[in-house]
Amino acid sequence: MAEISVQRACTLTGTSRATYYRRVKPVGPRHGPWLPRTPPPQTLSSAERVQVLAVLNAPAYADLAIPQVWARELDAGRYWCSMSTMYRIARAAGQSRERRRQATHPPRVRPELVATGPSQVWSWDITALKGPVKGVWFKCYVIIDIYSRYVTGWLVAAAEDAIVARDFLATAVTGNGIEPHTIHADRGGAMTSKPVSEMLVDLGVLRSHSRPRTSNDNPYSEAQFKTMKYMPDFPDRFGSIADARAFCDTFFTAYNHEHRHSGIGWHTPASVHYGTADQIRKHRQTTLDAAYTQHPARFTRRPHAPQLPEQAWINQPTTQAQTVSI
Repeated sequence: MAEISVQRACTLTGTSRATYYRRVKPVGPRHGPWLPRTPPPQTLSSAERVQVLAVLNAPAYADLAIPQVWARELDAGRYWCSMSTMYRIARAAGQSRERRRQATHPPRVRPELVATGPSQVWSWDITALKGPVKGVWFKCYVIIDIYSRYVTGWLVAAAEDAIVARDFLATAVTGNGIEPHTIHADRGGAMTSKPVSEMLVDLGVLRSHSRPRTSNDNPYSEAQFKTMKYMPDFPDRFGSIADARAFCDTFFTAYNHEHRHSGIGWHTPASVHYGTADQIRKHRQTTLDAAYTQHPARFTRRPHAPQLPEQAWINQPTTQAQTVSI
């Protein structure tokens, strides 16, 4: 009978070679621990490993990466081991991570702001408007009162600038007649600039900022920009900065005095901001009462005019958080 290799025989019979060898030379149950493996001849001794670790922790090398230590020792005519072995020794000693002192930054606090009336909390932001050609942008600065949704100030400038932002905010506060308690913004360069910060400190207005990369922390400004840019007549590009200012003047006038906002009981922002919303709501209720009296069958229940919200929040705390704080 011709002999064939074990591999060929296993292939023909559909048996793995491991199964074949296990059957040819079975290994009985092992009692006790496994015998220690014989280390390879290139393995460093315990004393040599201690010496390598001492080199890594030397004052001259304590703040250097392992490749830097390896290269500098080699330049000095000393070879201890390979670079990967140095990494293994450092890893075994718990020193394979960053060994330098690192700055630690505490987590950003989630801003939680509430307004129970106009001129308490303002939110402001800057959005970009496309200019006449690609690469040209105009910057639109907008401040909105989070309770009344009233745009207390806007400006279209050629660029985002800290001095422009400072003067813009100061003009808005002065023109409103009542200083807000807090002004909220994201963490753009102009928002966190020194001129703006110093101006708000001088006015006694508190500053609040969104967390990094968290647009939901500034929802009122973001929503207002979306309303503006989704207008049917919002152009794809503005021919000049004068065109952008003309459009914004028309839009913000209509937004403040004509746009009925769902978040404030379908009143205009100007009505809520200047305190005429209650009178308008009474007038609406009178109209609804008359309609109900004339045709009660048309209503499933007595109609009521939409009410104004009692509060406007930026990041309203959850019920659980409120309970814990109490």
